Amino acid sequence: MKVTTLAMASLLSASAVLTRCAAFAPSFTPRAAARVPSSSARWMSTEVDAAASASAAANGEAESTKPPRIRTRRILSGVQPTGSLHLGNYLGAIRQWVDFQNSPEMAPVFDPETNVETRTENFFCVVDLHAITMPHDPRELGESTKASAALYIAAGIDPEQSKVFVQSHVPAHAELAWLLNCATPMNWLERMIQYKEKKAKAESGGSDSVGVGLFTYPILMAADILLYQADRVPVGEDQRQHLELARDVVRRFNDQYCKGAQFKKRCKAAGIPSRPAFTEPEAMIVKQGGARIMSLTDGRSKMSKSDPNDGSRINILDEPALIRSKIKKCKTDDVVGLEWDNPERPESTNLLSIYQAVQPGRTREDILEEVGEMSWGTFKPLLADAVVAHLEPMQKRYAEVRADEEYLNGVLRDGADAADAIAGKTLEAARAAMGFTPRG
Repeated sequence: MKVTTLAMASLLSASAVLTRCAAFAPSFTPRAAARVPSSSARWMSTEVDAAASASAAANGEAESTKPPRIRTRRILSGVQPTGSLHLGNYLGAIRQWVDFQNSPEMAPVFDPETNVETRTENFFCVVDLHAITMPHDPRELGESTKASAALYIAAGIDPEQSKVFVQSHVPAHAELAWLLNCATPMNWLERMIQYKEKKAKAESGGSDSVGVGLFTYPILMAADILLYQADRVPVGEDQRQHLELARDVVRRFNDQYCKGAQFKKRCKAAGIPSRPAFTEPEAMIVKQGGARIMSLTDGRSKMSKSDPNDGSRINILDEPALIRSKIKKCKTDDVVGLEWDNPERPESTNLLSIYQAVQPGRTREDILEEVGEMSWGTFKPLLADAVVAHLEPMQKRYAEVRADEEYLNGVLRDGADAADAIAGKTLEAARAAMGFTPRG
């Protein structure tokens, strides 16, 4: 499974964390506004609170008192449902999502000077459309999609606080990707480094061609970002090129379709404001968050689901006996003692990092004081015990979620409905800008 940032590289693709999909989309809505079906109501100006006077009167307050406006900060992240979710995916990305969800910073904040209350909406997506950019087994896609969603919940994503949904359950992702494909020059995609790398890897593996989806997946990533009107997207440095492509697409689209009297007429006919369809996102380059977990067979390579050697990774659902076996066989060196950050001993750094990561709150100094003088034969069983203990509650919760199909389906349905309500407005604006007939 790969983590997608909205800059979702191949996770939404590549692999940066929150990174692979995190997006902040500020917007304002009246606190008292209720969801209504008409497009004009859905696009109501945030500066207008039609219920202000009635609300003030109902509360016996002065007519000049206005209820706070709501500023929404939106977070979107996702992981591909291909292969098995492994320790690197969890520690490097999903656990950070959980920490972010539960952070005190996510609580509503009211600013009395501006009369604005800031709230955060979290959306965690299983990006199954990205998963088919490379050959896949149709028999496994559905199961791996539900398994990924269940693992989100098992890891600590709370459907009461965050929405969990499947990318293909929100049709706006695919439709907007097609619209943007038609507005994007081919040479912009031809210079995407990850496409070149994945194409070369596929060809070296015996494939004589790759699908068009692999070539155009950065446009799907751009659609993922733009649908939620993100103005800031935290990405790793390796995802910056995809974010820059999204920015280029926004500028080109808004310049070609969102100007002039005819544009205003089209918007009026559709019952929406005549403003640009998309917000141009800014890159927030973030350092690698969480633990950087490397392969058990090569301390210089990232732990990856695409590695044909299953012994190179610890999958979240591996049985305790299998975890112990993998750690016992993992690559080490012949040096006595353990240490961090010695470039000549990458496996030492990796295994120490795993040991620390599965014991939140412990420091490097604390870890070294405990195990620094140990031999590998003494340390490996200790590491295996710590990993097994950390994953056990997650595995138990996963089994509970998978056993309740009705609950999981309900979570995904509610999440898709919430995401669709937001994405649908953006798609409506894009369709109007390009001149499509408004939906009756």
